[in-house]
Amino acid sequence: MNKFSKPPAFDYNVVVIGAGAAGLVSAYIAAAVNARVALIEKHTMGGECLTTGCVPSKALIRSAKVLSHIRRARDFGFRRADVEFDFADVMARVQRVIKTIEPHDSAERYTGLGVECIHGTAHVHSPYEVEVDGRILTTRAIIIATGARPFVPDLPGLDQVGCLTSDSVWGLRRLPRRLLVLGGGPLGCELAQAFQRLGSEVTLVQRSDRVLTREDPQVSAFITTRLRAEGVSILPDHRPAAFGTDAGIKYLLCDHFGREVRVEFDEVLLALGRNPNVTGFGLETLGIALAKDGSIASDGFQRTNYPNIYVCGDVTGPYRFTHAAAHQAWHAAVNALFSPLRRYKTDYRVMPWCTYTDPEVARVGLNEQEAHDRGIAYELTTYELDELDRAIIEEEPHGFIRVLTVPGRDTILGVTIVGTHAGETVAEFVLAMKHGIGLNDILGTIHPYPTLTEANKHIAGRWKTAHAPRGVLRWLMRFHRWRRGGTG
Repeated sequence: MNKFSKPPAFDYNVVVIGAGAAGLVSAYIAAAVNARVALIEKHTMGGECLTTGCVPSKALIRSAKVLSHIRRARDFGFRRADVEFDFADVMARVQRVIKTIEPHDSAERYTGLGVECIHGTAHVHSPYEVEVDGRILTTRAIIIATGARPFVPDLPGLDQVGCLTSDSVWGLRRLPRRLLVLGGGPLGCELAQAFQRLGSEVTLVQRSDRVLTREDPQVSAFITTRLRAEGVSILPDHRPAAFGTDAGIKYLLCDHFGREVRVEFDEVLLALGRNPNVTGFGLETLGIALAKDGSIASDGFQRTNYPNIYVCGDVTGPYRFTHAAAHQAWHAAVNALFSPLRRYKTDYRVMPWCTYTDPEVARVGLNEQEAHDRGIAYELTTYELDELDRAIIEEEPHGFIRVLTVPGRDTILGVTIVGTHAGETVAEFVLAMKHGIGLNDILGTIHPYPTLTEANKHIAGRWKTAHAPRGVLRWLMRFHRWRRGGTG
């Protein structure tokens, strides 16, 4: 059969390459509608999220937060509290958490759901053929869900000092005395805080002028202040130039506005983003189109430049979150199985995300800098969480909510929350934006007291107060005065 010829019949309705978050959801959806689906994975089922991403990082962050609470014993009314721990035990707990969740993503579970799970290396020969370790699978459609890997910069001397990435840091069993973190994005800030709390002396080097550059400057400033208060040394506007060693001491040379700065460390953790996995399984032969950032280009229906090859997850854009991968995967699977009879365009209008620092930073929709850059008019309403009863009770009276609305209307354009459990608190706004619910309806919704989600009702009240009908209120004042039968 010619490499690009279409066979008269197919072994499978869809073959999915990669069993991370996107691949698992794609395969699950296909099996759920009784399609014949093969899921190919050469490493571990569950992918980066389970083994080196969300699960281990949040497990480590949780342990570090418990330790921080013990150190704050006086805040909770205790005279003193001490804890003894071994970093190796903390990392063992991280692995235990992974093992506990692992069955959710296992080949046994997915086989039971009707997915044919194949362990091996996939190679795409044509839009209709995938080879796995010598076995040829013919398929009506292919879904690429090969994920991404940590970006390692080409800096002089890096190979001499060695480095940790989000893939390898989980192998540590000895706490670094001095940890250098390169990158002030979500992962860099999260792990910098966690390791500082566990006892490392952490220095975070950031090329730009602030951390969390996708967030508003007020958010970046708040998180910077919190990290520095806990002992993290943050060096903005420092461009890494070269690594080296001096009498066994590892160091990084940075350029800071033309001045050379030397930062010494014991271990360096790279948190500089991820590169999509687009090579090594045959896409080069097919000429699959790539986007400017090196990811696989796709249209609004998750299709590549081949109409029967779809893509989802970290190997494509525009978002690289586990929940975004699952969102894309549903569309990729349904479109692969039912196109051209029915197609669904991927909707990114309401995409939340959360940075798991303490306090957390949660977002959905526009923030101020995005609205300004895109020329979108908005009104801003803010609420400080030091006024919230539950935050005071929890000894976490810090942070804020910022809500952008259409001028003169309660329609929500975007929400940013900085505070404890912000990732949970933002969910009400995600639902509201998804279904066109405005601040008036949130204000009219009963929220249990005392909870953190009451902040959502309070900020809706702030908006309502600012938009109160002044003429009606003046008339009501005269009406109530008349009903009192007086003039005072």
